[in-house]
Order: sequence, then structure tokens, then C-alpha cells
Amino acid sequence: MRSDALRCIGCRREFPEDEILYACPSCGNLLEFIVPISDLDADKLRASFDSRPLGVWRYKELLPGFKGKSPISIDEGGTPLHRCVKLGNELGLRSLYIKFDGMNPTGSFKDRGMTVGITKARDLKVKAVVCASTGNTSASLAAYAGIAGIKCIVMIPSGAIALGKLSQAMMHGATVFEVKGNFDDALELVMSSSRELGLYVLNSVNPFRPEGQKTAAYEIVDQLGEAPDSLIIPVGNGGNNAAYWKGFSEFKELGLAKKAPRIYGIQAEGAAPVAEAFRRGADKIRPVKKPETIATAIRIGNPANWLKTIRAIRGSGGDCISVTDDEIVASQKAIAKNEGLFVEPAAAASFAGLIRLVESGDVGKDERIVCVATGHGLKDPDGAIRVSSKPIKIDASIKSLRAKMG
Repeated sequence: MRSDALRCIGCRREFPEDEILYACPSCGNLLEFIVPISDLDADKLRASFDSRPLGVWRYKELLPGFKGKSPISIDEGGTPLHRCVKLGNELGLRSLYIKFDGMNPTGSFKDRGMTVGITKARDLKVKAVVCASTGNTSASLAAYAGIAGIKCIVMIPSGAIALGKLSQAMMHGATVFEVKGNFDDALELVMSSSRELGLYVLNSVNPFRPEGQKTAAYEIVDQLGEAPDSLIIPVGNGGNNAAYWKGFSEFKELGLAKKAPRIYGIQAEGAAPVAEAFRRGADKIRPVKKPETIATAIRIGNPANWLKTIRAIRGSGGDCISVTDDEIVASQKAIAKNEGLFVEPAAAASFAGLIRLVESGDVGKDERIVCVATGHGLKDPDGAIRVSSKPIKIDASIKSLRAKMG
């Protein structure tokens, strides 16, 4: 039988997979799920993967096991890897792609982790699940909890969530609490609710969520035929960066990929504690007390996964930088106009970061590059309307149309 376990990322202490823990009781660091890679047969895995359609559970042998008849799933994963010909040509790049995870069922990459997290919650027989969210996590958790028949509670920062995301959580039946404070305040309350009320936390501090998210790295290898040279990805709470690195590293260890890419994390300037730590060459972040950015999905001042993120980016040989809101909006428009993909502001941060990295020479023009677009633009339609040209009013006549068209 496979010897899966939870392991502290700090002191390396191990715990049983079915013990409900989010942090090590000895040193306080977060936990990670460990698959015994050395016990697995790569050829058998490859044959099993190839027998299934692209998606999260295509790779079930590398995920936490489930005890029910099937996982809680709505066909998440299997998202497009879009070849960006026009944007690539504009930047003089040989090979540029966008992994568009906004095409997941609820419109963001969160579904990858939530299918695994809710499946584990069902198997642990928890009565209620909870999360803090700037939007995408709440939408995804509410959808999957509804399917599983588990009570769902979400806590959102007051006035700091896009309506497209909030409407999803409400429609899927979650109980929504609006917390007076920012995301970090809401997450602190969530963790307290776990200790005091026994609620099961499904933020990225949960060690099972990143396991679903790492499947995006597996998919990229299978879609390209090899890992890219560089992966550019937004940084919010940081769990996705670490998840991608884990996925690429596991495929490399198994011999299913020859290499793992350099990972470049991108933050918005008003919420950039990880990028600031990289500028200082530091091993710890300085939390931002009042994070501000148009990219609400990464408006996080004290990311819970900062240590995992720093280790993943440094381990890959990459870097973490910040971009302005103006650069994010310009990138969002460029992706929509040139490639036909409508991505939310946080997702556009990856392309904004790529432009800077190409200009600085950190990312070479002959590389194979993948930018991760984490969420769909319809998540924040109000934001898109605010930064776009307004409709032009005309009379219902050709004369009026001709005059306004110039």
C-alpha cells in the first residue's frame, strides 16, 4: 500500500494523511502532501495517463487517494494552452503560450484544487467548510461544496470583491459573511473558526488544495511535449506558484519531463511583499498592511504560502517582480484584442511581468514561454467596463452613424 503522508515544510515532521492539520504543531510551518515518487512506475503511469482525457483526475495516481466511489468533480482541468502568435511577434518571441485556466468550470484555477480539497473533506466526513476569499476561492468552494452536500461558509473582505465572483458564491448557496477588514483579516478569522468551531478550512493553507493545482504543470508538459523554459505566473497567496513547481519537479523526477522551468512570480506593486523580499534578497517577507491594486485576486498583503513560494521560485532559478496597475490593464487589453482571450486583471499580471522580463533580458526571446492566466475576465466585468472606452450614443440613422464613425 502506498505510504502517503503530510510533511512539515520546516522541520520535516510527518503526520498521517487523514489528520486534520494546516500547520505543524512543532514549528508552525505549513504542511505539504507527499507522494512516494520513488515507489511509482513511470511507464505504467504514462500509459494510465494517456488512457484518460486531459483534466485533473487524469493524474489520479499522483493525487491524494479518495475513499468514495468517485471524486467530487465537474470536469475541471484540461484547459487550453493557447499559442500567442500576435503577442509573441510583437515581443520578438519565438514561442509564447498562455495557459488559460479561466476556462475551468467556475472560471478560475481554483477548481483544480477544490475538486481534491472537497473530495478529501467528504472522506473526512466534515460537516462544514470555510474559506476567506477575494472572490475566486469562494466561487469555487461554494460550487464544489454544493455538489458534495456540505455546508459552505465564505468570508469576504468588505468592499473588496468583484461582483462577478460574489454572485457565483451566492448563487451556489454559500453563506457569505462580509468581514470589516482586508483579506488577511478574513483569513485570520477563518483560521480561528477552524479552531473554535471545527470548520474545515479550504484556503491554500490546506495541504490538499495545491495537489489539484499542480496538475496544470502536468498538463502543460503533456500539451507541449516537454516543460517550457520559463513559466510566468501571478502571485497572490502564493500556493499556485509552489503547486506548479511541485508538479514540474515530480514529472522530472519520474522521467516524464526532461527539465523543470524557471518560475517567475508577478505581483501588483500595491500588494508585493514577495517581490519586495526578492529585491532585498531576504528569506522572509514584510507584510503589506493595506494592499491596493486593481487586480483584486492578488490583493493580498500577507500571503500564507510566502515560504513555499519563495522556495519554489528560488529553487527553479527564477525571480519575483512587481508591475503597476497601468501595466496590468494594458496587458489585459492586449491579450483580449490580439489573442481573443478575456482574462481578469490578476491573470493579465503574468503577461505584464513577461514584458518587463524580456526587456531586462531575464527571459530570452528564443525560449519556450508559458504565461499562466488564472481567471476569466467575466469574473470582474465592472472593472473591465471602467477601463474601457464607453459606448457611443447615436440616433437610429445612417447619417448619425456616419458622423460618429468619422
